[in-house]
Amino acid sequence: MRMTKKKLMFTFGTRPEAVKMCPLILECQKRTSRFDTVVCLTGQHAEMLTRVLDYFQIEPDYNLEVMKDEQTLTDVTVAVLEKLGPVLEKEKPDILLVHGDTTTSFAGALAAFYRQIPVGHVEAGLRTNDFTSPYPEEFNRQCVDMLAGYHFAPTQWAAGNLAGENRDPARIFVTGNTVIDAIRTTIRQEYRHPELDWAADSTLILVTAHRRENLGQPMAQMFSAIRRIADDNPHTKVIYPIHKNPKVRRAADQYLRDHERIRLIEPLDVFDFHNFMSRCHIILTDSGGLQEEAAAVRKPVLLMRNTTERPEGVEAGVIDMVGTEEEAIYRAASRLLKDGELYRKMTGGPNPFGDGFASLRIADILEKALLSGG
Repeated sequence: MRMTKKKLMFTFGTRPEAVKMCPLILECQKRTSRFDTVVCLTGQHAEMLTRVLDYFQIEPDYNLEVMKDEQTLTDVTVAVLEKLGPVLEKEKPDILLVHGDTTTSFAGALAAFYRQIPVGHVEAGLRTNDFTSPYPEEFNRQCVDMLAGYHFAPTQWAAGNLAGENRDPARIFVTGNTVIDAIRTTIRQEYRHPELDWAADSTLILVTAHRRENLGQPMAQMFSAIRRIADDNPHTKVIYPIHKNPKVRRAADQYLRDHERIRLIEPLDVFDFHNFMSRCHIILTDSGGLQEEAAAVRKPVLLMRNTTERPEGVEAGVIDMVGTEEEAIYRAASRLLKDGELYRKMTGGPNPFGDGFASLRIADILEKALLSGG
């Protein structure tokens, strides 16, 4: 008997989501006899999101274009609910796949729940159990896991969180993280870039900082520490691709602009950013997903946060959670720049976040579950 194809709908709206969802979309698109795929962007990020899809050569079927200047969390949530609903009604997918912990993921899962459409959560089970950190991501991911019928956990630790919350064990799958799949395709040995040429004679520190809960005094301390690190280590240079958030940009301009060994540059494409990571010495960040990406390219992370939903990296020794206090960041970076044995320990262990085949596993699980009625 001929099997009926199933319709998979992917919805996402930010650059990090796109980086992690594109490898899975490509894997599912290969299976043309089993799946129809629909890609719906919310446009929570605009330009940065489109550039990721261009790199992976994925053409979206819908773009809800919810982004507007100075948008609030309420604006995004309401816009996604209002604009995604008619798309779900029209397409009637067999499952809606969302990723991680964004407002798009939360609102998308809620829109599907209202229409009794099953939800698959890619990167399920991450937890800090503190709704203020990261904010609003911790709330978002816990809500998505409440609504999801399929939980694709990147690690055993994440799966354990879900089991502890009484999610159906038959619907929890340990797959690895799809960002490792992406990195397998982006790193190039022959890669060149003018900013890397500028830093070629130095020890490169790569910085990212954008967390909503770090705006204000925490970010001021983070940036003050970074400037001190550059001042006191003349062999270093710092490159910071600045987030589009105007508040982040104003803070970066105030504390980091006009330093001869600090470059503030525009956000990088995923291809460029992964290659910058592979060529830097250390990474200072308050990001979530970057913790996984850095582990994949064997770069130590000084995490400028007080919580992490990825404790596997801390346990493996590839992440040092240093918080947001200026002195703590400065001391940790200075020590890592000078202590070769510490650096080797942070770069020599196995990657706790996966092997680069998460998308294949998830597609196999979807195929078995949806086509067999499981």
